[in-house]
Amino acid sequence: MTSTSFRYWPALSAMVLALTAPAAHADERAALETLRQTTRNLIDALVEGGVLSREKADALMAAAEQKAAAEQTRKPVPAATTTADGKPVLRVPYVPDSVRNQIRDEVKEEVLAQAKAERWGVPNATPSWVDRIRIEGDMRVRYQRDDASENNTSAITYLAAELNNANGISRIPDFAAYRLTSTNLPQPVNDPASDRSRERVRLRLGVSAKVTDEVGVGVRLATGNATDRVSTNQTMGQNFNKYQLFVDRAFVRLDPAEWVTIQGGRIPNPWFSSEMTWNENLNFEGFAATFRSPDPTASVRPFVTLGYFPLRESTPPSRNSRSLWGAQVGANWDLSARTRVKLGLAYYQYNNLEGRSDNDYTISGTSVPTGSTYGQYEYPVGLRQKGNTVFETNPLLSGSLDTAPVWGLAYQFKPIVLTASAEFTHFNPFNIMVSAEYANNTAFSASDFRERATFPTYANVDPGGKRDGYQLKVALGASEVRESHDWQVQATYRNVGSDAVLDAFTDSDLGLGGTNLRGYILGFTYGLYRNSTIGVRYLAAENINSTINSNFPNATYKVNSLQVDFNVRF
Repeated sequence: MTSTSFRYWPALSAMVLALTAPAAHADERAALETLRQTTRNLIDALVEGGVLSREKADALMAAAEQKAAAEQTRKPVPAATTTADGKPVLRVPYVPDSVRNQIRDEVKEEVLAQAKAERWGVPNATPSWVDRIRIEGDMRVRYQRDDASENNTSAITYLAAELNNANGISRIPDFAAYRLTSTNLPQPVNDPASDRSRERVRLRLGVSAKVTDEVGVGVRLATGNATDRVSTNQTMGQNFNKYQLFVDRAFVRLDPAEWVTIQGGRIPNPWFSSEMTWNENLNFEGFAATFRSPDPTASVRPFVTLGYFPLRESTPPSRNSRSLWGAQVGANWDLSARTRVKLGLAYYQYNNLEGRSDNDYTISGTSVPTGSTYGQYEYPVGLRQKGNTVFETNPLLSGSLDTAPVWGLAYQFKPIVLTASAEFTHFNPFNIMVSAEYANNTAFSASDFRERATFPTYANVDPGGKRDGYQLKVALGASEVRESHDWQVQATYRNVGSDAVLDAFTDSDLGLGGTNLRGYILGFTYGLYRNSTIGVRYLAAENINSTINSNFPNATYKVNSLQVDFNVRF
């Protein structure tokens, strides 16, 4: 349909008038009938010219006739009488011009509203479903340099602690990984003191659809790999091989009312938190519901979030399936027009994630151990980062070079996390943003560990570690660097104990990821163009407790990192 079709609106208005307004005098009947026929011919011409569909034309005629019938019902014509000479008298009720004009205007407004909604006559009009689809993404290119301290405890020490079963405790068990040489001697595969330079790229592409006002769907693809849930970086240098894209998000969102949102599938992080607890790239698999104040203009707007997320289903299904439950209460508080505060108190509970001694396995020669529960209590290498206290769930296998130990979590995890943030815009455009977070693992218990670690090796062992952690962050500049010449500087200090939070899902950058770290982050971001920024970050971290165990109290790990990013949003 073209814009020229709007020339027909006067004719359409006349059609409505003709069909809805009764004639004032009998001699007008012929003229009205002629007008009706002319209107119908005009509509037929519009249909033949492609301006209107037959369905729309029929709908317009039907609507007009219904209005005419309704008007006749409201004001019935009086019964006919006869004159003195016996001739019948025909009476036609008079319709004032104001009423006729009102009826005409009402119908015209309805037709115009329908035309606008369906884009009649709009050049190159796109289908209405396009307005319900939103596509967005970002592309980042990064240079990263990691400088490890040459005084870091060597991999040989980690390997010796494992093979000699030095109380079976560790906080970076992956440094004890090895391969056998041709002479059947173990050789470490990691070097804690090695430096690394690499170029990395990250692509994220998301599509969201608003099916109705109450139902939405979201999908996002991202680079990365299938075993790293807290990073979507792809390291360059793959001999020009193509990159893989993974489903990073896939969820359904329900908004049945203004005060509640329900999500299910692989959803964005539903919690108000910092990276000390949940990595910014982490998405959750499961279900979450957020209840908030129905009045968005209130100065204090409370909210409650509940969530359930399955982590691993046992095969066959049993009570040992792993899952995460969470609940958070909080509020957004506008202290003034230029001061906004947000608070949140959360409780998270991991179920069946803690390790247990496992003696239900058999070994035949050099084959992999087998048994009904073998590996069931493992905290696997594909899940953990580093920092949490772990123990060997099968210590009888220690010393065997053919079978790697199975590591399990020494503690349960039921942390309470308090998060707060504030934004001050008194000095706009130079805003000040501050945030803080404190976490305490309420399930941190040495006695509970010894109840689960039943081998004699652990009878009098204290796994050690630290149960709490905190983070402070200050930022100055634009609240969000979006426009050209926007900028922001920030400084972060973090002290997160070994077992304050689960290391699998926390930040993957400071200290190259995990817990049992203290250190700082200094960053600067500048807007080169709209939605195009360059950023520099310097990160320095070192361990808090021994990276092995109490038999090696001086085991250390320190690393400094430099990241230079160019990021484009679209």
